[in-house]
Amino acid sequence: MLEKFFVIVCLLFLGSCASKKDILYLQDADSAAQNAINYQDATIQPNDILKITVESVVPEAAIPYNKNALQGAVSQSVELIQLDGYLVSINNTINFPVLGEISTLNKTTIQLSEFIKASLISGGHLSNPTVNVRLINAKVTVLGEVNNPGTFQYMEQNMTILQAIGYAKDLTINGKRNDVLITREADGMRKVAHIDLTSAEFMNSEFYYIKPNDLIVVNPNDTKVKESGFIGNIGTVLTIASLALTITILLAR
Repeated sequence: MLEKFFVIVCLLFLGSCASKKDILYLQDADSAAQNAINYQDATIQPNDILKITVESVVPEAAIPYNKNALQGAVSQSVELIQLDGYLVSINNTINFPVLGEISTLNKTTIQLSEFIKASLISGGHLSNPTVNVRLINAKVTVLGEVNNPGTFQYMEQNMTILQAIGYAKDLTINGKRNDVLITREADGMRKVAHIDLTSAEFMNSEFYYIKPNDLIVVNPNDTKVKESGFIGNIGTVLTIASLALTITILLAR
């Protein structure tokens, strides 16, 4: 009877441990070593804030097409730059100087810059302008079993899901690495995906590069879930085992 008891205790102990395959990232990384990188440009969404600058061979000619409230400032915080940006309406439009209302629907920042440039040329406003469009309020939210959950702003054109998790100071040891949840809202649609960070396969996924307003949720692994239940941790297991053993010895006398 005691042998059966110790077998049960051992099974409980092993069940509360996480194996190496549950913890290591990109365990088959060598298989993706030579794959082509597929960069993705996100389309502009409502509530995006855009910084748009227009330059011309004759600087004075471009003045009417630039917001100049902050010109001459030596140092500008991100908040001040956002206040001077163009807020995309829920109808996917911005109100641009001289040109008026411009649609941003289904356009990336590059496509919008090309559209504004073409409009300035075709309208006889500027002969050969340079137009730069940049999203300045991109953010990603990382929640769950990470060391620093929260919402993080970023300025990179292309940022991976691993870099986003890096902002959150990596997963805790209890994070479920083989089933990270990511939700994405774009072009009026919501997508949900499950990412396995232990395999390099996700590097070929459309979710490898995050997009503005993505939500990443790291759920607890099975070990953490078990700890939250009746058997709290190894200390609890040993306490229960000791109590059960004592009762067994007393009944056997």
